[in-house]
Amino acid sequence: MPLDLSPRAILPEDPAALLVGRVWRPELCGPSVVRVDGAQLTDISGSFPTVRDLCESTDPVHALREATGENIGALDAVLSNSDPLRRDPTRPWLLAPVDLQAVKAAGVTFANSMLERVIEERARGDARAAEAIRAQVQALVGDDLGRLQPGSQAAMALKQTLIEAGAWSQYLEVGIGPDAEIFTKAQPLASVGAGHDIGVHPASDWNNPEPEVVLMIASDGRILGATLGNDVNLRDVEGRSALLLGKAKDNNAAAAIGPFVRLFEHNFDLAAVEHLSLTLTVHGEDGFTLEGHSQMREISRSPADLAGQACNAHHPYPDGLVLFLGTLFAPTQDRGEPGRGFTHAAGDVVRIHCPELGTLANRVQATDACEPWTFGAAALMRNLAQRGLI
Repeated sequence: MPLDLSPRAILPEDPAALLVGRVWRPELCGPSVVRVDGAQLTDISGSFPTVRDLCESTDPVHALREATGENIGALDAVLSNSDPLRRDPTRPWLLAPVDLQAVKAAGVTFANSMLERVIEERARGDARAAEAIRAQVQALVGDDLGRLQPGSQAAMALKQTLIEAGAWSQYLEVGIGPDAEIFTKAQPLASVGAGHDIGVHPASDWNNPEPEVVLMIASDGRILGATLGNDVNLRDVEGRSALLLGKAKDNNAAAAIGPFVRLFEHNFDLAAVEHLSLTLTVHGEDGFTLEGHSQMREISRSPADLAGQACNAHHPYPDGLVLFLGTLFAPTQDRGEPGRGFTHAAGDVVRIHCPELGTLANRVQATDACEPWTFGAAALMRNLAQRGLI
C-alpha cells in the first residue's frame, strides 16, 4: 500500500515548530543533520556533525536556530524518496532523527497496557487464551487502576491483596510498584525513520504496533524535545517469558522514530507533552483496518519521573538517550480467526499521528525483508572523519 509522505501529511500542524532530523546523502555516503526551514532542508552538519552534538550544546534551541549550512533541497522531495519501494538511491532520503543516543523504552506505564502484559504472561504466548484470561484479570484488579499512583500506599495495599490471592505478576510490579520498567529498545543508529519499512519477526504470530511519545534527553538529564515512536512488540514472544524481552523488542527495523525531533520552546514544552493525544491507524492489504488512541494524560508515571529513572547518577549516558514513554494502546480486535486478537500482516501501513509532532508512517515487513542495519557507530565516525567534520 502507498505511503503518504507529503509535508502536509508528515509535519506538525504548527508551522513555527523547531524541527531537527537526519538525512542520508548518497553523494557523501553518509548521514547529515538537518533543520526544517519551511519547505527546504538545511544541512547543519558543519556546525553539528551529529544530533548528539546539538543536544549536548548549552542551548540547543538557540544553536539550531543560528546554525548555518547548505540548502540540500526541497523537503517534499526528500520525504517522498524515503519509501524504499519508490526510492531513487542517488537522491537523499529521511532517516530516524537520532544517532549516537541510547534508545531506551519505558514499559507498563498505562493501566490498560499493563493489564495486557499480565494477560500475555498468563497466556504464555497463546493468543487464543487471551480473551478468557482478560476477563479473569479484570475481575481481580478492577478497571480503575489508572487512578492509582505507582508506589503509593494504596498501590502497595493492592499489591499485598493480589499476592494473597495468588494473582501477583511481574508486570503489576512495574505498573504500580515504585520502580519503572526501563529497557533497551534498540542500539544507537539502528532505528528507522518515517517512510521506512518496519520489521516484525516472521516467527511471531501475535504482535502489534505501540504508538508512543519519545523524549530526547541530554547526558545531564535535560529533556530537550519530543518525537513519535513505534515500539513494535512481539506479544507471543514476551508472553512466553519476560526474559525474552530483548528478542521481543530489539529486532532489525523494529524501532521507528520520527519524523523529526521537535525541540521545546515557547508553547511546546514538557507540560504540553503530558497532554498529547496520539492516533494510530493500521491499513492492511487484505482490507483490514484498525484504529486506536493513546492519551498522555492517562499515563501512570509522569514523563519527568520516567526520564529521571532512566538517566541519573546510577545510569549515565554520555551521548544522551531517547526514551519511549509507553503506550495506552493494546489492540484486542480480532483479525481473522475469532479469539486470536490482532496481529500484523506484511504490507500493513501504520500511521502514528499527533498534531504537535506530525506523523510517523511506516510499512510492515518481515525483519529479514527490511533493509538490514549495516551503518553503525564505527562507520559513522569514519564517514564524518572523511568529510572533515570531526
